[in-house]
Amino acid sequence: MNYQANQTTQPTIHQYDVLADGSRIAFIQSNWHSDIVGQARDAFFERCETLDIDTSLIDVVDVPGSLEIPLQSKLLASSGKYAIIVAAGLIVDGGIYRHDFVASAVLDGIMQVQLDTQVPILSVVLTPHHFQGEEHEAFFLKHFRIKGAEVAEACARTLQNLALTI
Repeated sequence: MNYQANQTTQPTIHQYDVLADGSRIAFIQSNWHSDIVGQARDAFFERCETLDIDTSLIDVVDVPGSLEIPLQSKLLASSGKYAIIVAAGLIVDGGIYRHDFVASAVLDGIMQVQLDTQVPILSVVLTPHHFQGEEHEAFFLKHFRIKGAEVAEACARTLQNLALTI
């Protein structure tokens, strides 16, 4: 038997049925390095439009920093309003605390929230090894655009998968 996963990237009329009941998409973004994180949001919206995901169904929620993403995710997921949540943030080593601890806490937190609530949470929370100076800032401005488009693709695929459960 030849197994082939659904490779379709163009939506069908019933592809996003999970949103038909009034469910929405949440995009949580950290305000630390908002110029960089905002690139992921902008690219996410642009790619969602090309995938025929109705962008009027996307709510953008700002949080102070990435550490606040898990709690905000849980509040949104528990509300019953959201079919899927996207989280975006940039965690850098600012020399005050260990950024790997923060990254671990954020990713462990959002993983636990999605398991507890059964609402998928897609992550664009990135933790670079090096982030100093204009060179790294320029790189991540571009990189977050790439990741924003990629998470839109993941969102579309996850919405399709969720439709299998309704």
